[in-house]
Amino acid sequence: MKFQTLISLVSSLKTHPIKKTIDARMFEFQKFQKASSPEIFNELCFCLLTANFSAQGGIKIQNAIGDGFSQLSEKALAKKLAELGHRFPNMRAKFIYEARQHKDSIKETMNYHDDDLQRREWLVKNIKGLGMKESSHFLRNIGFSDVAIIDFHIVDILAEHELIDKPKNKSLSSKTYLEIENILRELAEKTQTSLGELDLYLWFNETGTVLK
Repeated sequence: MKFQTLISLVSSLKTHPIKKTIDARMFEFQKFQKASSPEIFNELCFCLLTANFSAQGGIKIQNAIGDGFSQLSEKALAKKLAELGHRFPNMRAKFIYEARQHKDSIKETMNYHDDDLQRREWLVKNIKGLGMKESSHFLRNIGFSDVAIIDFHIVDILAEHELIDKPKNKSLSSKTYLEIENILRELAEKTQTSLGELDLYLWFNETGTVLK
């Protein structure tokens, strides 16, 4: 019954005018399948920025820096991030600078793997600063929608519907992340949405916004 309540919530949102916005956003993500590796790298940098930071702030910084993610020195990038208000300018500049080794090959690497779980595993192992959530976020934003973006908004709504016990630590272990993802996967199947699309509906329900 508790699960059915959440199914009903998502189903009702799919008849809400927000569906048009979410469909358009998912189409934008799918278009990234045709993007170049440097363009995809730019989106990876956005996801590196959003860890322990806001999506709105990450979008603002991404728009302001653009190709600077690939071109600025680590020191200059850190200075720019600080000027733009990032909470952790030095560490994020270091992560972005180190990730540049994959700038020209990230598209090929993502397409090489057979499924999104393998893609996420590669990202977590090879891109310092990308955990399970940020890797899932990156994959969704470049058109791979079969992994869940589990942030505190998603945890809160599942806890409110008594589908999980609210974790004491905001930093989820891989085991806990996968357990919660399996619940979301079942919800996605029952509401005929992808995990990436489901995230946008649940995010809208919690925040009243649709970002990326």
